[in-house]
Amino acid sequence: MTVRMYTVTGMACGHCAESVTEELERIAGVTAVTVDVDGGTVVLTSDRELKTADVRAAVEQAGYELTAEETGFDEGDGPQS
Repeated sequence: MTVRMYTVTGMACGHCAESVTEELERIAGVTAVTVDVDGGTVVLTSDRELKTADVRAAVEQAGYELTAEETGFDEGDGPQS
């Protein structure tokens, strides 16, 4: 299992979070999506390594911009809510 955090700009409401979540859930291997609108972050859990280009494309399809990727999260070590 892989957990990655991404910074996404342009999100401002619950609808934004829903749009981003919907697009990211379409990526093969994604098992969970957690969006923090206030913090401008998205945490993806997947059963395989994801290509940043695929994540960026999904975020852009939702109408937002992926600006950074945080690495180094292992199973069970992801960000705490």
